[in-house]
Order: sequence, then structure tokens, then C-alpha cells
Amino acid sequence: MSRQCIRAALAAAVGLALVILSPAKADTSRISITTGGTGGVYYPLGGGMANILSKYVPGLQATAEVTGGSVDNLKLIGTGKSEVGFSMVDSAWDAAHGLDKFKDQKVNVRTLMVLYPNRMQVVTVEGTGIEKLSDIRGKRVSTGSPGSGVEVVTLRVLEAMGLDPKKDIKQERLGASESANAIKDRKIDAFFWIGGVPTAALTDLAATPGVKMKLLDLAQYADAMNKKYGPLYAQGTIPAKSYPGQDKPVEIIDVWNILVTDDKMSGAMAYNIVKTLFEKKADLVAVHKEAEHIDLKNQTVGSPVPFHPGAKKYLEEHGIKVE
Repeated sequence: MSRQCIRAALAAAVGLALVILSPAKADTSRISITTGGTGGVYYPLGGGMANILSKYVPGLQATAEVTGGSVDNLKLIGTGKSEVGFSMVDSAWDAAHGLDKFKDQKVNVRTLMVLYPNRMQVVTVEGTGIEKLSDIRGKRVSTGSPGSGVEVVTLRVLEAMGLDPKKDIKQERLGASESANAIKDRKIDAFFWIGGVPTAALTDLAATPGVKMKLLDLAQYADAMNKKYGPLYAQGTIPAKSYPGQDKPVEIIDVWNILVTDDKMSGAMAYNIVKTLFEKKADLVAVHKEAEHIDLKNQTVGSPVPFHPGAKKYLEEHGIKVE
């Protein structure tokens, strides 16, 4: 055998030994969970979900991402830049049907699970001259951050009130934390927010010395909104004492939150995500008490977009029929 052949044989033997001795590379799937701003409920709850899925689903690494909210999340899923996202049902309906913010980008969205009811909260403070919702005319008002479901619903409330956001208020477009800071600094007079109760940014505002936070009733506009946009909105109540200094209940509008993906997610992945989050619910409740609403019976509330087949499989195993 020539020296060149011997060298080739030795190289091949060394290569084979390295393959045999090297540990097998783990097959890890990575998913992004898109949430909302840091002052709301989506972000901490999404972080809790990412931790749970990374810990308990073999081969899965999940991370939570800050976004503008529902609309951004659905668009990111539609472009393949995110695999899982939080959304309000009305934004998901629009995405699935190519309406409003999704006229140029219909999304094949699928529901993984129904989460908790989102509470529409209209916030002001003493000294602004606002005692009831109609008093916001002519005031400086934040309608929610761009790309958020908050903005979508806020504009529908204003429409039901007969107000034009471009003419009848001085419109700002801020998230929960930014709005709370702006109202503390008297840069705005009121803001709309949709989130769980309590929302951290609102709790902080209500607990600020020298500030008296007030929540405004708005449940009366739900019927007009449903008449135009479908049965997406329900009248609800925020109980007294939900925030520091809140001495009476507030009549508001509820819109449910759902966890969504698209039609490309595998059945096994969807099944494992739903199964793990239900089984580890106690861990989610420890992150935020709104997770108490993540319950099998609440899945029958339904969703305006179809459930993913993998999610349906898990729910049907537990006697829950969904569309």
C-alpha cells in the first residue's frame, strides 16, 4: 500500500472514531411566543409559558417577546416570524378574514386555547374634569399603542360613542406603562387599556402618592359594537378593591384572550403545548392570577377562529368539544 493510501485510510479511521465518540446533537425546536408591552398581562404570562414549555416539553426551547400586542402578534405569525402569540378574539377574527388591519395580510390563524377575559379599562385621575366617559371629548386621550388590539377596540368604542379620534379628542397612541407615566406627568387626561385585572401599570398608578385614579363605566356601548362587528364583546364588571383606592365596581366591556398559532404547526407540537400548559396551570397562576381562568370549561366559550387539530385532540380527550 502506498504512503498516500495509508494516510487516507488513517484519516478515514480518525473521522469514523470522532463520529462514534461524539455525543449525538439534541434535536431542539425553538418557538417564539409574542406577547405585548411590559406593563400588561400578556408579557409576564407569556414569559411564564415560555419557561414552562422549555422545562417540561423535551426538545423545545421557547422564548417570550415584547410586542405592541394582538395585531403585531398575528402579523408576526402570518409572516412566519413567530410560532405562538396572544390575541384578543376580535383581532384574531379580523386576521382570519382579512379585515381592518389585515386587509393586505390575511392570516391562517388557529386557536390553541382560550385564556382569560380581557377587561377594557378607561383610566383617568382626579383634576382632569372627567367624571364619565362622554367627558373625554376635547381631552388628551391615549387610544392604545400602534399594532395593539387595544387600539382596535378603543376605536370601536369611540365609534359607538359617536366620537372621531382625529377630531373629537387629542389622540395619543401609548401602551399601558407609557400611558400611566404620561397621566402622572399630566401629559394626557385619560387612556384606554385592555388587559387582565389587576394590570401592573394601573396598580402602580393607583398606588402613586398624590394621585387618585378613576375607572370609567363603558358597558353601555357593548351592544352597538356587537351589532356592527359580531358577538365579540360582553358586558362585565371590575369588582371594587381590584386596585388601590377603588371603592366601587366599574361596568366595563370584556373581550376574551386566546393563544394562537397558524395552520403550519404540527399536531404533535400543538398537542404538547396545550397539554403542558393545562397540566402546569398552577405554575402560571403563580406568575399572574388571571391564569386562574385557563380552565377546560372555559374552552367552550369558544373562539371566532378554528381550534388547531392538535389542541382539539387534547380537549376531546377531556370531553370538551370545540370547533
